[in-house]
Amino acid sequence: MNPMIWIIDDDASIRFVFDKALDVNSIRHRLFENGDAALAALSHEIPDVIVSDIRMPGVDGLTLIKEVHKTDPDIPFIIMTAHSDLAAAIDSYEQGSFEYLPKPFDIEAAVAVIRRAALHRFNTRKMREEKARQGDAHSPKDQLDDEEEIIGKSPVMQEVFKFIGRVSKTDLPVLIHGEVGTGRELVALALHNHGARRGKPFVTVNMSSVPQDMVQSQIFGDTKNVDDEPSSLKQAEGGTLFINEICDMPMDAQTRLLRLLQTGDYIPVGSDHPLKANVRIIASSSKDLETMAQNGTFIADLYYRLNVINVNMPPLRERNNDIPMLAKHFLSQAAAEAHTEPKKLTSEVLVFLCRQSWPGNVTQLKNLCKYLTIMVTGNDIQLVDLPQDFLHARTQPIHTPGVTPINGTTKDATSWQDQLRNWVDSRLRSGERDILSEAVPEFERVMLEATLSFTGNHKQESARLLGWGRNTLTRKIKELNIK
Repeated sequence: MNPMIWIIDDDASIRFVFDKALDVNSIRHRLFENGDAALAALSHEIPDVIVSDIRMPGVDGLTLIKEVHKTDPDIPFIIMTAHSDLAAAIDSYEQGSFEYLPKPFDIEAAVAVIRRAALHRFNTRKMREEKARQGDAHSPKDQLDDEEEIIGKSPVMQEVFKFIGRVSKTDLPVLIHGEVGTGRELVALALHNHGARRGKPFVTVNMSSVPQDMVQSQIFGDTKNVDDEPSSLKQAEGGTLFINEICDMPMDAQTRLLRLLQTGDYIPVGSDHPLKANVRIIASSSKDLETMAQNGTFIADLYYRLNVINVNMPPLRERNNDIPMLAKHFLSQAAAEAHTEPKKLTSEVLVFLCRQSWPGNVTQLKNLCKYLTIMVTGNDIQLVDLPQDFLHARTQPIHTPGVTPINGTTKDATSWQDQLRNWVDSRLRSGERDILSEAVPEFERVMLEATLSFTGNHKQESARLLGWGRNTLTRKIKELNIK
């Protein structure tokens, strides 16, 4: 790949800086002082990437995008703009620009964006050539091909896979418990796709997103709304109806669903005549339905009808050894969507990610990978590349086997302070003395190693974060023999 880059700017100093930077990086390029000259050159040469100012005499940047994309709509366009041109920069995205550089910009960052745009151009061209070789014939896609993978090698996920294998061939109702973002819908879809109803409709209704007064009509139909789309049950006929967050289903809709599970028929809203339904019901909940049934906020009989077969989806914090595999998968997925090369997580980042509590579970990790794919310029993702709010989020406490403290009871550590307290209790009960001489150096070692890892071994920044002077940090590294 030896791309040709065009730089278009009426400011001679900008052209000079790009000329030197691209020369140093051995990147082929041409310089233009206005859009008219670039359009004239377009008649006999097609560039791979165009970097253009947005406001220039004659043809401006936005007009240039339109004209260039008439010739080749796949040419990535990088718009340079001052902060006052932000609205115009947004317009440039709408016109199809690849990226924009707010002035003043760092020239090394600009070169990195150009490289990314060139790679995007290369991948787009490759995809088009591959498509052309294959011709226009398309084989129908199986629903399994569109299914997002359930990924994991941890013991808890192996149990989930075994569950899917055993239960998919049955037609019994299934109840999936799990926190938000754990992948409950993926399990439901896998049960459908591996079962006898494979190839039939799989219809999802999310109770969290349907207005309470519309739930009955949407699922069971309404005789007054004959012109509206069919009910969820009619759409799912012969297949599977997945009711997500059934814990939020209103009582009147619960009553209708209970009848369906008892008799195999249901009554649309506004009708007295029951209709037969040939569907499998799979439901999920992020709340404890058993407790809700006991306190009367969920119909107990419906809970027991649904709970014939149940599975718990583990939260990500309980399967953190799956995080490296999941992250690699999501980064590859995000890179394919962005037509770029997948980025890689450094070991420090992987360790950091494995210690997070992940309140949004797998969905949160997936979204983080999308963010990093778009926002990180280099190929290797460092700790400093993570969003600030994520970096400062509380890490997941490391649960260790409980020890027997002074009062004779056993407790699990729920914070680092509790873990330290348990450690002190354990040492004192074993008859040890002078325990600070052991604890303080180890405490300083952990603090130092974690901070150095966080800053990428930047000693001055590490000293600042720890509240030490540079000389103190250097002395501590030597005393503690930290490599």
